[in-house]
Amino acid sequence: MSFGTFNFQEFISAFIILFAVIDAVGSTPIIISLREGGKTIKPTKATLLSTLLLVAFFYAGDVMLKLFHVDIASFAVAGSIVIFLMAIEMLLDVEIFKFKGPTSEATIVPLVFPLIAGAGSFTTLLSLRAEYADINILLGLLVNMGFVFFVLTMTDKVQRWMGKGGVYVVRKFFGVILMAVAVRLFTDNIAELILNINAQAAG
Repeated sequence: MSFGTFNFQEFISAFIILFAVIDAVGSTPIIISLREGGKTIKPTKATLLSTLLLVAFFYAGDVMLKLFHVDIASFAVAGSIVIFLMAIEMLLDVEIFKFKGPTSEATIVPLVFPLIAGAGSFTTLLSLRAEYADINILLGLLVNMGFVFFVLTMTDKVQRWMGKGGVYVVRKFFGVILMAVAVRLFTDNIAELILNINAQAAG
């Protein structure tokens, strides 16, 4: 297993992309609503479970792709479409992804999955592997998990400090970033995907 070489620019880029996808700040109203509804949320448990789940998928997801004979470029293109739709949600205030499931345990569902470790996070992690070294992505993920823990423990104060308008603006800002990331992932990997398809057809 090769972690690659640490690169500060890659680390910062991975952090910002994952920050936008996980969107801990944007989830603040949902977290507050769960607590007001009598749901118990344990920040330490939620952070640890999310980290383990995301790191496990970071590696196991690659193995699963190989089992289905899917390369990283193909997954990155598919992932770019998912990320693009997430950006549409954030920018236009529409609901594209429907999250349904039992909500008796708020720490695991819906907090850990799908709010923190959801389809968008999984897709983004594997898509980033087509761009950056593992060490830079994992460090970006761990710093994000530290931020998630901070938000979970300081939800009320964060909301009071930023206000509803502040949370709204942050969500829109990162929606634009996500859309730009989706476009770049698509354009960077679609050419390689087409070349692979042509090579297989020629072979």
